[in-house]
Amino acid sequence: MRFSIALLLAVSSTNAFVPSPVNRPHSRQCSRSIDSHRPTFLFMSTEIAETSTASLTEEPSSPAADFPPILEELRDVAMKLHTREQSPKEGKAAAPAKPAEPYVPTRMDYLQFLVDSHAVYVVLEEIVNGNEKLAVFQNSGMERTAELEKDIMWMCNEYGLERPEVGMAGKNYAEELTAMVKGDEDISEFMCHFYNYYFAHLAGGRMIGKQMSKLLLDGETLEFYKWGENVNELKPRVKAQIEELAKQWSREERDKCINATAGAFKGGGAINGYLYGGSPH
Repeated sequence: MRFSIALLLAVSSTNAFVPSPVNRPHSRQCSRSIDSHRPTFLFMSTEIAETSTASLTEEPSSPAADFPPILEELRDVAMKLHTREQSPKEGKAAAPAKPAEPYVPTRMDYLQFLVDSHAVYVVLEEIVNGNEKLAVFQNSGMERTAELEKDIMWMCNEYGLERPEVGMAGKNYAEELTAMVKGDEDISEFMCHFYNYYFAHLAGGRMIGKQMSKLLLDGETLEFYKWGENVNELKPRVKAQIEELAKQWSREERDKCINATAGAFKGGGAINGYLYGGSPH
């Protein structure tokens, strides 16, 4: 069975992944709009699609033998951040009020989204590359910084846009991640952010990429949404590596990971908000 966790596209009582849109002027480059409040799974933060594959068989002597797979625990918590519209059986978040008019994203909105995303990926990669406990995730195939840099340069050249500075959404989240890992005891919390952010773009984020491509880029597919291997092989491999790492965690460390879910949604959602009018530039 395939489970997915949609990134909320509007603020709720949980403050999960995307803040509510605010009214601000914007350029009407496109006549089509994005309805940020309809039930949607356009942007998925986690996709527990191969739980049985990702979860390696526990030996009786394993210290984690009594714990369920960490990705299952993350999934259970994240599903509660859905509204009832998005997940009738498990959603518990309050449904946001719908705006009078759907938001119309511009190319500058999308460029800002890419610039802020790049800033966060830079920090994620720096943390992974600087910690031997996370060595298994180095050069995993998930990295996106080089691809985003190409896309940012392409958009600027193709449409005559000036590259913006990293916005507050990206700056704040990057700074939060940088300050997060002070020692090995913080790795489990970091992995919640690592998992949610990477898999957001690897899974449902590609659907948003296709939508933005049609809306803003004349059908061009960005490098951000291309991987050098089959994603259906990449996803279970990285998930299995996360499960293997989590075997070493105590119950307290696992709870620290799980409890970081709302923060991971909020950090990534603020960046996603550029596309839905939720984050000022």
